[in-house]
Amino acid sequence: MDIKKRMFCAIALSALVLTGNAQEGKQWFNNFKLSGYALTQYQYSSQANSKSNSFNLRMLRMSLEGRIAQDFYWKTQIQFNGNTSTLGNSPRVVDLFVEWQKYKFAYIKVGQFKRAFTFENPMNPIDQGFMAYGQNVLKLAGFNDRNGSHASNGRDIGIQLQGDLFKNANNRYLFHYQVGVYNGQGINVKDVDQQKDVIGGVWFMPVKGMRLGWFGWTGSYARKGTWQTVDANGNTVDHSGTRSLQQRRYAVSAEYKANDWTLRSEYIHSTGYAFKTTYQKESDAKDCNLSSNGDKAEGVYALVIAPVVKKKLYAKARYDYYTPNGSGAKARNAYEAGFNYLFSKNIQLNAEYAHIIDRSLQKENYNMIDVELDFRF
Repeated sequence: MDIKKRMFCAIALSALVLTGNAQEGKQWFNNFKLSGYALTQYQYSSQANSKSNSFNLRMLRMSLEGRIAQDFYWKTQIQFNGNTSTLGNSPRVVDLFVEWQKYKFAYIKVGQFKRAFTFENPMNPIDQGFMAYGQNVLKLAGFNDRNGSHASNGRDIGIQLQGDLFKNANNRYLFHYQVGVYNGQGINVKDVDQQKDVIGGVWFMPVKGMRLGWFGWTGSYARKGTWQTVDANGNTVDHSGTRSLQQRRYAVSAEYKANDWTLRSEYIHSTGYAFKTTYQKESDAKDCNLSSNGDKAEGVYALVIAPVVKKKLYAKARYDYYTPNGSGAKARNAYEAGFNYLFSKNIQLNAEYAHIIDRSLQKENYNMIDVELDFRF
C-alpha cells in the first residue's frame, strides 16, 4: 500500500473514531462535521487533432471540520480525481489548517489553504458556476499555474491574517483585508529557495451584495536541477543548482451578488518568467529551463448568472480571455453560454456551450459542450 493510500485510510479511520466519540459527548458532536461534494461530467471538444467526447469523473472531495475551544476552527480536505492522465496525484490533501477566530477583525490561519488572491479562487467549484474557473485564475492564482508548478487548486502552505472592519448602521461590514506569507511552491511541497511569497488583498463593500477588490502578489517559484543558457558567443552553457523565478502579480476584481443575480469580473496581470516543463512527476521538477512565453501574461473574464426561475433555474454567459505571453499572438478567447438547474440545494445540473478562438493553434476555432451533474453531501 503506497503512502497516499495509507494517508487516506488513516484519515478515514480518524473520522470513524471521531464519529464514535461523538455519540458519547453531544458537545463534541456539535463541533464536528463530515461533508463533501462530487462533480461528474460529460465533455465534447471539436479541437483539431485533439477531439474528445467522454464521460468523466471530474472530482470528489471529502472534508472534516470542527471547532476547538470555540475560538479555533480547523479543517482538512482530501481530493480524489477521476479518469484523468495524472491519477498519480490522487488522492491528495488540498486543505489542512487551523484558524483562530476570536475577533472578527483579526482571524489568523496556519497550514495549507487558499492563497489570498482574487474573488474567484476561494469559491467552491460548484458555486463558481461554470465548467472551470476563469483562465486567468487557473493560470495566475496557482491552479495550473503558468510558472510550471504542479496543480495546487489555488493553494499553498503558510500563514494568513484577515478581518472585517467598519460596520455601518445596518450592522454590515464595509471593508475586508487579508494578507498571507507562503512557501511559493504550491501544495504539499516544502520551500526550495528560502524565499517566501507575500500575497494580500482588500475589498470595499459600499452597497449590499457589491465587492470592489484589489490584490497584490510578490514572491518566487523555484526548482533545484539543471538548465542551459547561451552566452554572448553563441555557446551553450550548462548550469546546475537552485533557480528562482521572481513572480509579480496584481488583480482588480468586482462582483455584484444580490436578488439571485451574480455579476463578476476580474483582471489579472503577471510579470515573471516560467519553467518550460510543468511539474507533473518528480523528474519534471529538475528541469530548470525556461518557457518561451517570456515574462508577461494577463487575462480577464466577465460573467453573469441570471435567475430565470428564482432559486431553481439560471441562465449564464461568460467572456474569458487569457494570453500566456502578454500579446495577442497566443491569446485564447472563450465565449460561453448555458444554464444551471437546481433539483435541490444538494443536486445541481450545469450545461454550457463554448466557442473557443485559440491563436496558439494552427486551426484556432473550435467548440466545446460541457454538462455536469454535481452533488453535495
